[in-house]
Amino acid sequence: MDMSLANLRKDYTLHDLNETDVDADPLKQFQVWFNDALTANVVEPNAMILATATKDGKPSARTVLLKGFDAHGFVFYTNYESRKGQELAENPWAAVVLLWKEMQRQVRIEGQIEKCSEEESDRYFGSRPLGSQLGARVSQQSQVISGREVLESRLEELKDEFANRDVARPPYWGGYRLRPVSIEFWQGRPNRLHDRLRYRLEDGGWMIERLSP
Repeated sequence: MDMSLANLRKDYTLHDLNETDVDADPLKQFQVWFNDALTANVVEPNAMILATATKDGKPSARTVLLKGFDAHGFVFYTNYESRKGQELAENPWAAVVLLWKEMQRQVRIEGQIEKCSEEESDRYFGSRPLGSQLGARVSQQSQVISGREVLESRLEELKDEFANRDVARPPYWGGYRLRPVSIEFWQGRPNRLHDRLRYRLEDGGWMIERLSP
């Protein structure tokens, strides 16, 4: 074991997080922090770790991109037949983490997952670059393949097939919306005494709780 890992540490001193300074609505507070991340030029501020689990509770996690959020929840897109898609079909609950280390902040969101409407998925798919549209049709996400040439060959076939027409969204690809029941805002503070404010949905309204670090 590399014992130097034990000495990797950084004290956090950039900001604080107080109950009197946050919005009563966690989605509005998320918008404030997301705007801060954009202003701070955080690299890929919409990158988030998505954790899912099988019906038996076996977890898995990966990075996806947040593509929208509003009062109804947080939206991302993927292949419905992928590992995460299969797990969400079995167990429609998930958690995401967005880490903005340049700002010493993270946001943790937990909630129930539902598929976006076909119309919403069609609109987003139509807005994607051609390469991304073709990539969605090429990849049988999470399936074992013999080599990269399988992907490259299929991509060339699709380039010819769709040379003079729009690429239709495949039925196995689309959006998910995470409807939050818990949103935690984490601000790094000195001496590992971090600020943690959790919004928890209760009886249709949001209550704010401070958590010990």
